[in-house]
Amino acid sequence: MCQHQPPCPTADSADREAARLMAHHPEQGWSLLCNGVLLFEDTGELLPDGQIIAPHRPLGTGQVMKAA
Repeated sequence: MCQHQPPCPTADSADREAARLMAHHPEQGWSLLCNGVLLFEDTGELLPDGQIIAPHRPLGTGQVMKAA
């Protein structure tokens, strides 16, 4: 699927989110990556084979900033 050099990570690799953006629709909350992965703004993913990856946002609030 990927025509880039070096090729983007495949949809089944651990670093699949590092693939290039093919379509970006922030108003709808999703992006399509070069490897066929649909990446959602809540960090959930839909892989090309239909597998769902649950959102994986960090749970901690270690770096909360306050307005001055």
